[in-house]
Amino acid sequence: MKMQTKNKIKAKLFNKKASDPKNKPQDVLDSLRIEKGSIIADIGAGGGYFTLRFADAVGEKGKVYAIDTDHEFLEFIRKSAEEKVLDNVETVIAAGDNLNLPEGTLDLIFVRNVYHHLQNRVEYFRKLKILLKPEGRVAVIEYKPGGFFSFHAIFGHYVKREVIAEEMGKAGYRVDEKFDFLPEQSFTIFALTKS
Repeated sequence: MKMQTKNKIKAKLFNKKASDPKNKPQDVLDSLRIEKGSIIADIGAGGGYFTLRFADAVGEKGKVYAIDTDHEFLEFIRKSAEEKVLDNVETVIAAGDNLNLPEGTLDLIFVRNVYHHLQNRVEYFRKLKILLKPEGRVAVIEYKPGGFFSFHAIFGHYVKREVIAEEMGKAGYRVDEKFDFLPEQSFTIFALTKS
């Protein structure tokens, strides 16, 4: 029971940080230009702050997959979606690099503060390509290194934007847009490379 309470607190903390005005959540949403009816995968959904915002943005005809490795986070998201009467959220447990989603259906894959946790990132994102529609996009928000003594620098919880762009290029994506309004993170949107 203690673990459930601990994870519930952690999920709420993730949401508090994501919704903090200094992290500009509305600017992030505006930059993504989400259309009604879109289908989105929120990888590493955590407490579900962006999952629920996406669910609201895509409307009844859209869908949002909340994907995480933690069952309790996903249960927290499921209950939050129920409370907000959002029927377009589906929780998915991540099992390695197999997300088990329908091929060619996603308009957007959203990856926030998760990139540095992923193993074999080039291969991971190469495998995700089949899930995207031809005009589908991948939004990566990732911590910048910060100062020498910052938490992110000390614990390696960051990946430089140039490295992300290089790895995503190897996986078959190109930089579509870059945004510099986030104080602690880079924000890059990738599109599929045309073959």
